[in-house]
Amino acid sequence: MKKSIFTVILSVLLSCVTAWGILNAANPPQEKSSGEGGSTRAVNLNMSDYPDFTFAAENCVDAVVYIKVTVQSRQQAVPNDPFFRFFFGDGMPQQREQQGSGSGVIIRPDGYIVTNNHVVAQASKVEVTLNNNKTYEAKVIGTDPATDVALIKIEADGLPTLDFADSDKLRLGEWVLAIGSPLGAELRSTITAGIVSAKGRSMPNYDGEFKIESFIQTDAAVNPGNSGGALVTKEGLLVGINTAIVSTTGSYSGYSFAVPSNIVKKIVSDLIDFGSVKRAKLGISMTAVTDKLAEEMKLSSLDGVYIAEVMKGGAADKAGVRKGDVLVAINGTTVKGASSVQEKVNSFHPGDKATLTVIRDGEKKDLEVTFASDEDVETGVVDADGTTAFYGARLRDLTKEELAASGLRHGVLIVSAGNGAMAKAGASEDFIIRYVNDREVKSVKDVIEIASKSSRAVYIEGIDRDGKVSFFGFRKE
Repeated sequence: MKKSIFTVILSVLLSCVTAWGILNAANPPQEKSSGEGGSTRAVNLNMSDYPDFTFAAENCVDAVVYIKVTVQSRQQAVPNDPFFRFFFGDGMPQQREQQGSGSGVIIRPDGYIVTNNHVVAQASKVEVTLNNNKTYEAKVIGTDPATDVALIKIEADGLPTLDFADSDKLRLGEWVLAIGSPLGAELRSTITAGIVSAKGRSMPNYDGEFKIESFIQTDAAVNPGNSGGALVTKEGLLVGINTAIVSTTGSYSGYSFAVPSNIVKKIVSDLIDFGSVKRAKLGISMTAVTDKLAEEMKLSSLDGVYIAEVMKGGAADKAGVRKGDVLVAINGTTVKGASSVQEKVNSFHPGDKATLTVIRDGEKKDLEVTFASDEDVETGVVDADGTTAFYGARLRDLTKEELAASGLRHGVLIVSAGNGAMAKAGASEDFIIRYVNDREVKSVKDVIEIASKSSRAVYIEGIDRDGKVSFFGFRKE
């Protein structure tokens, strides 16, 4: 019996020695010196603890391009000749060329490239340089200022592309790569790595323009010039389009933001298929769920949004949503706040159906909604950003200070022209509406009321951003 126990113990010891020898052969210790004449200690490095980005980097870099844009700007020329000034004033406008740059991602082998709207906005010429140094002139297919996404095209075939990932499945802490051309052509095809720091981020919007924001936040190094570039997963899938940084210096400081791929995919699909974005509308005004509100309504968490207003006759109204409901999920996906509601709604087309989960009187209710079109118009409901939808555009009242600065007594500002009937008729951002169907307007309410009484067409008179009186009109469908 004792011999048997001794044999077992000896076998265990031999096994341990053998295993130790194999482990050291596979992972030999590395010496780290503490200084000249100092002692050393063994450090074991297990390379499996580190992420491997080589596959994603090598397979994605060729699908990311450098974009150079030329913009024609106007400035006043002031001649020195006093007689010229006497007859023609202080000068006449002259054209001046300015150049900028950004990045883009090839999404189809026949030359379709996605980038940011702010990269190509107002560009008179767009040039694309591939990673193999070939340069092409590009055509702007369409833009969407609300999401800062644009689609351009070059005449080429057989190009390398990136496939879209499902950005809804992206997890906090997941590794991602940013690929683009930071700071211009000299640093083309630069690759940086980081983790997903947050999802569903929005940023302060100081210009009053209508935005749909639910950014992926990362700590990957992104600088000016990276705009429009790729944010990819370790598997080499496109999960976002890099669009902005938060920085006090204008350069990388640890915070960068990307438009989620699910938003990008829907926007570019619309631009290719329809030439404009077909934006679904829910028809609600919403606010955050506060601690006080959660306590009053006996909510278990602060997730969701409080329905502050429901547009009469809108999609939510027809689905049975009421003022005072708390929207907590869309098609089973939990919504954390307003930005995630915007992101989810923006993934649908007008006419699509979805299930809204709301909390009413302490109970959950599932309501089926059919989304309306952004062109379905005169909502009368002021959104959280202070704007109101009007035939695809976004309008807001002008303040007394803004009217005084413009030398006007009345008017309504077009914050965003959108892609609907207003834009097609010739509306532009910063246009001030002064008359609708020959009637003076002092507020957005006036615009909607006058337009609603028109049986066939709407005629608008106002002042464009250059201070010129302009007219346009559109037929009501």
